[in-house]
Amino acid sequence: MTATPPLDPADLLGLDDLLGDEDREVRRTVRAWAADRVLPHIAGWYERGELPQVRELARELGALGALGMSLEGYGCAGASAVQYGLACMELEAADSGIRSLVSVQGSLAMYAIHRYGSEEQKQQWLPRMAAGEIIGCFGLTEPDHGSDPAGMRTRAERDGSDWVLTGRKMWITNGSVAGVAVVWARTEEGIRGFVVPTGSPGFSAPEIHHKWSLRASVTSELVMDGVRLPAEAVLPGARGLRGPLSCLTHARYGIVWGAMGAARSCLETAVEYSRTREQFGRPIGGFQLTQAKLADMAVELHKGVLLAHHLGRRMDAGRLRPEQVSFGKLNNVREALEICRTARTVLGANGISLEYPVMRHATNLESVLTYEGTSEMHQLVLGKALTGLEAFR
Repeated sequence: MTATPPLDPADLLGLDDLLGDEDREVRRTVRAWAADRVLPHIAGWYERGELPQVRELARELGALGALGMSLEGYGCAGASAVQYGLACMELEAADSGIRSLVSVQGSLAMYAIHRYGSEEQKQQWLPRMAAGEIIGCFGLTEPDHGSDPAGMRTRAERDGSDWVLTGRKMWITNGSVAGVAVVWARTEEGIRGFVVPTGSPGFSAPEIHHKWSLRASVTSELVMDGVRLPAEAVLPGARGLRGPLSCLTHARYGIVWGAMGAARSCLETAVEYSRTREQFGRPIGGFQLTQAKLADMAVELHKGVLLAHHLGRRMDAGRLRPEQVSFGKLNNVREALEICRTARTVLGANGISLEYPVMRHATNLESVLTYEGTSEMHQLVLGKALTGLEAFR
């Protein structure tokens, strides 16, 4: 008879049993990099509202194989969806801004080129992006069109064999440090994607300041003022909104995992704090109300990780649907934010201090809650799946 293994308080459901040796090695490698290169500095970066040495960090992440991690060929690692998810979880356990850097690079900019680009575009951009030598960004959201990208005003018009691109994009991660932008624009043929070198005349990317969330992340506006592009700049395989929305589905999958990393960091902080913080003559972890909070946080964390694993297995099997990714993002980000808020109450006043990661994670997740599809939009996606009736308008 096999002996029951001892209980690991950090893995109450024994979810490590779902991982193979290669999966664990990916997790260990990314966790070690984040511990060395991010965690000692992140509170200061967040407080100052900066991500210094972002290009150096990108090259290091490229050396780890974390950029375009689940893509095949062109210098990409060709990792499984589960392994990519584990990497996202470890990166966001450090900070959502670091995971956003990787997610936008790999799951949006590189994914768009990999899936919809010409062979020439793939050869030109993907190897250097996979190595972190070039940073990419993804221009879909506009100042007046976030949840409704079909209303975009950015236009691309033909001028001979060239395209001329005019418009603005907003809240673009990596924008001002990117060497290439994938920009979506309205044309006479419908919505098309364009690969835009950011050094093109008429292109600028002013950085957005005064953020109280994702402060250790580069966020910019993209301004295209008559940017002239050759015919081969268009992504030949993408027509209509299906192209950019499929990229967002891939990126949202990473968020399903990443949000659980932020939640895990907050739970671990709360558990450790409860063991050492004394009130009324004993550690607060010995009080029933504190234990109830910790138990509820642990339940939601492990449910969320289990959900992420399930979606990852479906993606690896080619069976993952966009509605299922909406399910994951809606649940996991919402629950991660609640875990962060509850952890803050366990830490009391110390919960708002940058000496602890809790408030930083909570404020970051306020952005994660609404970017790449607000909770309301994902509720409507699931509502349509349940009823067959569209309620977006």
